[in-house]
Amino acid sequence: MFEATADRIASGFSWTECPRWHEGRFVFSDMYNARVLALPSEGGAPETLVDLSDREGRDGEPVILVGTGFLPDGRMLVNSMFEKLVLAVDGDAVTVHADLRDLAAGPINDMVVDAAGRAYVTQLGFNLWAQETPAPSPIMIVEPDGTARVATEAGELMGANGIAISADGSTVVTAEAFANKLTAFDVQPDGSLTGRRLFAELDELPDGMCMDAEGAVWVAQPPAFRALRIVEGGEVTGRVTVPPEQAGSSTACGLGGPDRTTLYLCCGFEVFDWEASRKGAQGSIWTARVDVSGGTTRP
Repeated sequence: MFEATADRIASGFSWTECPRWHEGRFVFSDMYNARVLALPSEGGAPETLVDLSDREGRDGEPVILVGTGFLPDGRMLVNSMFEKLVLAVDGDAVTVHADLRDLAAGPINDMVVDAAGRAYVTQLGFNLWAQETPAPSPIMIVEPDGTARVATEAGELMGANGIAISADGSTVVTAEAFANKLTAFDVQPDGSLTGRRLFAELDELPDGMCMDAEGAVWVAQPPAFRALRIVEGGEVTGRVTVPPEQAGSSTACGLGGPDRTTLYLCCGFEVFDWEASRKGAQGSIWTARVDVSGGTTRP
């Protein structure tokens, strides 16, 4: 069993989410400030990649930025959770890449983009912040040209959350937050998700996640202040913890660094009161070195 305690490398954010490693930088969502930020690998102040705090949300919805990804042409994709839009960012230009309002049952959530530019978008299926009852909902697929569809072949999931693609592109794994399990699919040439199967059952709610080069999953568990490395079948082979009094909940994790053996954890204290999260600015980023690289997995 690999075990480590993470160290804090940055703080002063709202609720942090959706960690990514892209072009030598650590990228993450500062959700309630409607920003996507990047930290250089050598340390230093964060750079703002996207700031939509002044955006007027479509249909009057709040602008909360979550899952991100990158298209082959370099444009960033970012999910606007309550607008149910996948936005494309090209420098200062922000356009709608995909409109999911007619497909999504509730706020959209995380996303992973494959090497061809196809995005797999998760959704909770209900409005968690309005205290609605959890309900099943499907993954949505957005083609590189922005055409979107529901992955009906994959069935419905109980709060699909973090999502990742294996190094060879053949497997998608997602965390079913309200079923305490990880679920895997085979990726077909047309992007369809088949061969649904249980990857692992968990003892605590799973949130953001990533995969490593060996096909294992690192998944953050907010109630347990940790991330676990789990191989298909359910064996836990690694554990990285954060001090709850300093970090709060561990919401998501991703592998990065020059050799992708640094596990980044997004942590925060207030997910339900957006204004308190902004004002408190207690969101933070933590890291620990791990044994297995992320390789070419996505995100």
